[in-house]
Amino acid sequence: MSRSVIITGGSKGIGWELVKVFANDGYKVISGSRSVREVVPANLTKNIKQLEIDVKNRDDHLKLVKAAIDWNGTLDCYINNAGFSEWRSLRDIDNQFISDIFETNLFGYFWGAQAADTVLKEGSSIINISSLAAKRGTPNNSAYSATKFGVTGLTQSLSKELGPKGIRVNAVCPVLIETPGLLDALGSKYSPAGSDTNKFLTNFALSQTALGRLPTVNEVAQLCLFLASNNASGITGQSINVDCGVLPN
Repeated sequence: MSRSVIITGGSKGIGWELVKVFANDGYKVISGSRSVREVVPANLTKNIKQLEIDVKNRDDHLKLVKAAIDWNGTLDCYINNAGFSEWRSLRDIDNQFISDIFETNLFGYFWGAQAADTVLKEGSSIINISSLAAKRGTPNNSAYSATKFGVTGLTQSLSKELGPKGIRVNAVCPVLIETPGLLDALGSKYSPAGSDTNKFLTNFALSQTALGRLPTVNEVAQLCLFLASNNASGITGQSINVDCGVLPN
């Protein structure tokens, strides 16, 4: 029997790369997102099932789990990926903004883990896509950073809670990666990019990373593929940076 994985926010950015990498490795991939990907590589269509869901809705995570079991009879990995980033000053944070960012970036991860726990068995895992913002705060990024610090706590706590059942829980913490979501967020008047996003990203890569470049979506996806595998059977409770050396630890 092939292995199966659920990936939230799988229609674009890091999520879409995760879908492709896992499907190419032979996983049955259930992608849950607010909209589906219209064009899927022909060689991967048999391994990808897309569902329209809202990660803020607890029941939608159960819907994904049911789809995985109905399709493949098992669930081996649940990847909480859906989220959004937006810089905003403290004075301009309102109830709607704080609700949206917390319900998407943190509450959605709780619901995903909770739904996955109903069917995950020994040897399976949960992977939370977090951010380097989970380890250091930056100006005008308090709400986003707070959600990602929360993901760190969730990851560590669930690794202890689910560990006795043989379920591993880890987080992956990318730095800035050029996805449509990040580019939109950098367009905000509060973002550190100012009026020139490309210049900001270039300067950041040269001045802040050890490798002189930013990581790619594929590098994030390949780490997740490893963490989901039996080769990572001794790794749990970790928040692993994919940052080209911005924050060594």
